[in-house]
Amino acid sequence: MKEKTMSDTLLEINDLYVNAEEKEILKGIDLKINKGEIHVIMGPNGSGKTTTANAILNNPQYTKISGNIEFDGEDITNLKTDEIARKGVFMSFQLPEEIPGVSVTNFLKYAKNKITGKPVKIFEFKDELKKYMNELNMNSNNMERSLNVGFSGGEKKKNEILQMLVLNPKLAILDETDSGLDVDAIKTVSKGIEMFKNENNAVLIITHNTKILHSLKPDYVHVLINGKIVKTGSQELAKEIEENGYSQYK
Repeated sequence: MKEKTMSDTLLEINDLYVNAEEKEILKGIDLKINKGEIHVIMGPNGSGKTTTANAILNNPQYTKISGNIEFDGEDITNLKTDEIARKGVFMSFQLPEEIPGVSVTNFLKYAKNKITGKPVKIFEFKDELKKYMNELNMNSNNMERSLNVGFSGGEKKKNEILQMLVLNPKLAILDETDSGLDVDAIKTVSKGIEMFKNENNAVLIITHNTKILHSLKPDYVHVLINGKIVKTGSQELAKEIEENGYSQYK
């Protein structure tokens, strides 16, 4: 494995403190993600995992108290969420939104146009969608359905992975993508992540359990407890948590 250089660094979080309303949630987070890597942040409910994801995208519901975030060599700490997205950061949501009256195809076409700034050729785009949907075991008829309306939990999560593949960001943040999914759906989501991954992008998976890691091999696993990363290791660390839980770190 070649030694990583500064130009390989995609995301760097330095000593980040974040509040939600008046409550301190993150208490000095440090995290570095290089291109070509898969990172996992694990921790019990309420530990600050989702806050970390929202802080990267500067969700206005969260207030950064101190520290900074750099993405692809640029300080994005105070940029607006849509500006950060256009720079190549994607986030899938724990509870994907339903948008009545807007088809999956039109939503993705609009999003791709906003990200790239280029017009989308609809016939080529639909062919691309069908190809990805086939790979993800999705019904291609869903292309014309309203986004997530009437979709099962598994279909919604696959739809998030479809968005990731179509938008092709530099960094994909997947927040509890495995939550509530059966074994087959988790394997499909993992397949989508493998399809997306290459040496120029990275994935940050946020989860409180280890199910998705049975099908996926992360480079680093970070344990987040009470707003701090208390341990970083390999996939073996996830296996240790699966056997012993988080109590040893509290």
